[in-house]
Amino acid sequence: MNTAKRYPLPPFNRETAQQKVQLAEDAWNSKDPVAVSKAYTLDTEWRNRTDFINGREEVQAFLRRKWKTELDYKLKKELWGFRENRMAVRFEYEYRNYKGQWFRSYGNELWEFDENGFMRKRFASINELAIDEKDRKL
Repeated sequence: MNTAKRYPLPPFNRETAQQKVQLAEDAWNSKDPVAVSKAYTLDTEWRNRTDFINGREEVQAFLRRKWKTELDYKLKKELWGFRENRMAVRFEYEYRNYKGQWFRSYGNELWEFDENGFMRKRFASINELAIDEKDRKL
């Protein structure tokens, strides 16, 4: 039986929901696929744009591919709403490709956590646009 816990635990209040969002932002900005994946259940379900990802191993593989091509990646997340074990989060991130073109991506995520504080589901809708380096915000 797995007794591991990933604090803070649901049900969330404003303070613990904001903590969870900040922890996620910090982890993603580390660009460490293994560290990021540890926040998710072993059988986590993701939808990320057109990718459907299942389980921590697929999460790690996805993130390795992502950060291999999204150079100088920087992310900012913001709590939009929460209820019991679910959250809505808005985010934006910037990166450049290997040719030096910068991009900004905006999106929303819906999160669902298990009773031990691990994210069971992550559904992301993302829009992206090319930007000039002088227009970077992050």
